[in-house]
Amino acid sequence: MNIEQYMHSVGRQARAASRAIARADSNAKNQALRAIATAIRRDAGVLLAANADDLAAAGAAGLEAALLDRLTLSAKGLAAMAEGVEQVAALDDPVGEISGLKFRPSGIQVGRMRVPLGVVGIIYEARPNVTADAAALCLKSGNAAILRGGSEAICSNRAIAALVHEGLASAGLPPTAVQVVETTDRAAVGHLISMREHVDVIVPRGGKSLISRLLAESRVPMIQHLDGNCHVFIDDDADPEKALQIVENSKTQRYGTCNTAESLLLARSLAVELLPAIAAMLIEKGVEIRGCPETLDLVVAARPASDADYATEFLAPIISVKVVAGIDEAIEHINRYGSHHTDAIVSENYTSAMRFLREVDSASVMVNASTRFADGFEYGLGAEIGISTDKIHARGPVGLEGLTSQKWIVLGNGEVRS
Repeated sequence: MNIEQYMHSVGRQARAASRAIARADSNAKNQALRAIATAIRRDAGVLLAANADDLAAAGAAGLEAALLDRLTLSAKGLAAMAEGVEQVAALDDPVGEISGLKFRPSGIQVGRMRVPLGVVGIIYEARPNVTADAAALCLKSGNAAILRGGSEAICSNRAIAALVHEGLASAGLPPTAVQVVETTDRAAVGHLISMREHVDVIVPRGGKSLISRLLAESRVPMIQHLDGNCHVFIDDDADPEKALQIVENSKTQRYGTCNTAESLLLARSLAVELLPAIAAMLIEKGVEIRGCPETLDLVVAARPASDADYATEFLAPIISVKVVAGIDEAIEHINRYGSHHTDAIVSENYTSAMRFLREVDSASVMVNASTRFADGFEYGLGAEIGISTDKIHARGPVGLEGLTSQKWIVLGNGEVRS
């Protein structure tokens, strides 16, 4: 069977399985999820051995250190993976939830019901934990999943998928509800993103080059974000201690995540007082500062920032800094240079905070909190399947609700339209 035939076979099986999963009750889905978690704990040694095979091949191929880190599974990581699956089982099932039911003058009741999307195709790189997270979220939300992980994680992904299939079968659900694409041929991605008859939505989890390619080529709707150029704005009425803590955590807790702050904006009235201390903290942690002329005057070690720097997701110990006149200039700067992912204001001024929440055009907007909170777990969604910067359907961290849509329902008692 060639790649095209194989992918269409996977798609047909997923479509058929999606109907069974969509009508499955919460008990069956939760039973499958708990069985998957149990199997992950039971077969931790098997999963670590499969991961060791992937790591050996990746090391021989010269995979860069950051990707090797994402590829690596550990005993602690597997325990967290199992716990994450159990957390999804404990979440409320959104499928079938009816909202907004109202009587109309005609006597009918009109409302909306939450329903699965259908078949979700997930394309991701390096991280085998995505296989378990995505399988759990799609299963609980009543969707079938086609998982296309990176070739570097093929052994790990197959091993995890086998346990997912075991859990599904134990609950009387079709194992084909979650399928890992068995081929590492890149042509499989091209077919997956064009099979509109089999796939309802694509969720990419990977670097900018992968997502750029999918944006250009996909014929299937996507839930995606291209990059995460996140900002922290220190307002005229900021608390200095909060400002220092929030910038430190937003930028330096982890450098390679999409919710890490890449840009710092500081109101001019506080620049002389706060910027040297913030800069000293960043420099001590090894962060390179690229700033505007006013920043250069206050921070000797800073380098000049280019216009491109203000629009860049560095994913590294680098931050762009700009002193602004106030909230108007800050909002304008963020909406121009940001990626509409996550942006935060540090302010004790209620009016300024509310303006920032309303006017900053991003998926997550925060007041007096670190940008690093922008993920599904911290938002109470359990695991997340990704983060969306789109404005239609899902926006921000995408959990169970983001993997469903709503349809209109009408309840009547024999009414006819006159």
